[in-house]
Order: sequence, then C-alpha cells, then structure tokens
Amino acid sequence: MAKQGRRRKSRRSVVKAVAHIKASFNNTMITITDVNGETLCWDSAGSIGYKGSRKSTPFAAQRAAESVANKAKKFGVREVDVYVKGPGSGRESAIRALQASGLNVRTIWDATPLPHNGCRPRKKRRV
Repeated sequence: MAKQGRRRKSRRSVVKAVAHIKASFNNTMITITDVNGETLCWDSAGSIGYKGSRKSTPFAAQRAAESVANKAKKFGVREVDVYVKGPGSGRESAIRALQASGLNVRTIWDATPLPHNGCRPRKKRRV
C-alpha cells in the first residue's frame, strides 16, 4: 500500500481578530487570535532576536508588533480588538505599530491585573 501524502493545512480567512499584548518588565508578547480565542500567530521581542534588557524596550515591542501584523495579514486579518495586559514599557508602542502596519484597531482594553492587596510585592532594588 502506497504511503499517503500529508494534506496541507488550509489557511483560514479571518477578517476580525483579537490582539493580546502582554507587556511585562522583561519582554513584550503579542498574540493574534480569532474571536473564539484560537491562536493564529504570535511574536515577542525575544523571538525576533533581542536578548537581555533590549527585549524590554519600546522599540523591540514595536518591531514585534510589526512582525505579528504581517503574519496576521496573511490570514486576511483587517480589524483587531486590542487587549493590553501588564505594566511594561512596550504597551503604547505595540499598539501604534499595529495601527501603522495597516490593521484597523477598533477597541483597546486594558486588562492589567491589579491586586486588591494580594501577594507581597518584590523587595525594593538598591543600586
């Protein structure tokens, strides 16, 4: 019996999507999902090639957003709702880069988790 060839996974055509931006102090991750939450593509400042403290810069977040926007356009994405999470420095620059790359940003939600005095915070840095 002949070996059956693998079928290529067909690319979905998605017009509306959701961009999840997680901006931590060390990195910025951007994930594009469809409206059901299924991941289409993702990128981060580290996966683009930045290492160490350069990952936490706004410029690295901007480059990651441009990269993930180009990947999302291959799926046919034109409109995105943006969910931003975290206190990092790449929040605004990532949103601006998504807009500048041709995606229509419809809404921006700030979903940063804020404790109602939950866990004890880290110790203060002494330099």
